[in-house]
Amino acid sequence: MFPGFRSQWPITSDLAVLRARVHAFGAGAGLRGQRLQDLAIAAHEAATNVLRHGGGRGTLIASRDASGVSLEVVDAAGALTEAHLATVPDLDHGGGAGLLLVRTLCDEVSVERVRGAARLRLRMRTAGPRPAASIARGAA
Repeated sequence: MFPGFRSQWPITSDLAVLRARVHAFGAGAGLRGQRLQDLAIAAHEAATNVLRHGGGRGTLIASRDASGVSLEVVDAAGALTEAHLATVPDLDHGGGAGLLLVRTLCDEVSVERVRGAARLRLRMRTAGPRPAASIARGAA
């Protein structure tokens, strides 16, 4: 593992390629098994959100350090807000579960608005227990 290593990819409709890249990146950072699968699923859901609700353009930036992997999903349209993370989806009326799934799978999730864009930040630690408080709230 190379702490501080970073890579980025455009978000396109070819989500299989994006999942494969995130999977390889996470494996290189030391994630294994279900944790690695969870990272790829969370990246897929976040990228789908950009394509469906965020103007269709964005970038996924992956970085790693000694304790885990961070993903920044940048929505160029800036449609995502912190309030979206707290929303409980109405599953009976078509979707809305993507961010709930992301919050459940990741150790930390937050949104930041920067120069008209929204950055959804996801964090998976490679070691140690998952903090129950951040899962319940969906943020660090």
